[in-house]
Parts: sequence; structure tokens; C-alpha cells
Amino acid sequence: MSKKPQRPSGTSAKTTPGKTTGNAARRAATDRMREERERTQRSARIRRRTVVGAASAAVLALAAGVAFAVGGSSGSGDTAAAGPLVTPANAGGADGTVITYGKADAPHTLEIYEDFRCPYCEQLETTNGTTIQQLADDGTYKIEYHLATFLDQGLGGKGSRTALAAAGAALNEGVDKFKQFHDVLYANQPDERNDGFADVNRLLDLAGQVPGLKTDAFVKAVQDGTYTPWANQVNKAFDKSGVTGTPTVKLDGTKLDVFTNGAPVTPERFTAMVKQVTG
Repeated sequence: MSKKPQRPSGTSAKTTPGKTTGNAARRAATDRMREERERTQRSARIRRRTVVGAASAAVLALAAGVAFAVGGSSGSGDTAAAGPLVTPANAGGADGTVITYGKADAPHTLEIYEDFRCPYCEQLETTNGTTIQQLADDGTYKIEYHLATFLDQGLGGKGSRTALAAAGAALNEGVDKFKQFHDVLYANQPDERNDGFADVNRLLDLAGQVPGLKTDAFVKAVQDGTYTPWANQVNKAFDKSGVTGTPTVKLDGTKLDVFTNGAPVTPERFTAMVKQVTG
């Protein structure tokens, strides 16, 4: 979300003692309350768009019975939707649409439903991503990622799907490579209204932050949109899940309230919720 412009330095209130100083303090307090109210309203608008976009995508997918199909050349930053369905190595689930990170024999399962363009997903990952991964690395649970592209319909564009297709290419290189690329994408997420992830050259630049990811096979798969049909399948699976907004987090089927008053919970609170469910 863009920052609210600051008051120009030349228009600050005078510092005359007494009443003028009191007026300045009251004005400053009023400004702070107005800025907080506007921030909350912006967050609420984004949250409504995210949830409505998910519901709309589910309805349209069920009604049409098809996924998105956008053609184009890789040279212009486009990815072709046409072509055979190629499932990345290391994909899981009955239909190859689930990405699992962590120890296979972990006693619990954390399901995370996300869209790479979702600003609330970025907030969750920025605030709790390290903790979420650490608990998986410690064997508390394994993570199952269920990814979506519904914001492409809700906001226009194709960045969610193009990023997911590139994530499929990373998954083909290895689960750890997918996880690192997943984290890099959220760390560099453009404004949700700016379809920045639609540019495969931008995605390839970001992939350079993951050591060893940019193999010739990875680059070709991203440029050719090899995993775009798979990304469509992943989104179809999301539509069938019954989840209507992102991020949604479930631990052993129990939904975790990872947002409070429009803001993500603290890592300490997230850990406490995990312990409550796992005992």
C-alpha cells in the first residue's frame, strides 16, 4: 500500500508558547487519528477486494468449467496457457497440485492458502514466515501450500498465474528451491494493482536471488510458460477447496485466526496457537 504524503516541512505550526502550542499538539493528534483511520479503511478495502475476488473466481470457474487461457510470446514477458499439462517434479497431492514442505513424517499438517498477488499474504509472510518455516524445520508440522490465481480475475492481469507457473519451475528444481523462491516473491511483491509479476523477465531477475535456481531448464520453463497449464490446475483445486479468501491457514483442519483487526498476529501468538492445537 502506498504511503500517505507527509506534511511539507515549510508548513509546520508555529512554536509560540501557550495556546498556540496546545493547538499544534491537538492538530498533530488529529492528524495521527486521521492517518490511522485512513490506513484502516485502506486495509479494509483491500481485504474486501481479496475475499470478493476469491468468491468471484470460484463462481466463474464453476460456471464456465474452464481455467484462464491467455496466449502470447515469451519474448514480450507473456506465458502461453495452451500446451500439454506438465506437472513439476516434487508436486504432491492426488492431482499434483499441492506443494509440501517439511518432514514427511511430521505428526501435524499446516495448510496455507495463498495468492502471490495478495497483499495480506505478503503481510503474513513478512511477519510470520520465519516462524512458520522454523516450526516446519523443527518437525512440529509439515506445510502444504495451496496456491491460487483468483486475483488475476479480481484485479485484472495475469501476475498471479505467471508467478505460480514460475514457482512450478522452481518446484521442479527442488522443494527447497520452491520455498526460497516463494519467499523471494513475497519479499518483492509489487502493489496488487500493479501486475508486476506478469513480466517473466522480472521473475527471472528475482530467481537470481535463490542460489542455484537459474538453471537452463528453469529459465526455459519460465520463458516458455511450461507450467502455466499446471498453474491453472492448481487454481482449480483451490476453487474446489471451499476457501474463499487468502491467506487462510489451517492446522490439522482447524482454521487459525492469523489476522486480528486487519493486522497479522505476532510470531509469539502464532506459536501459541500452534501449541494449542497440537497439545
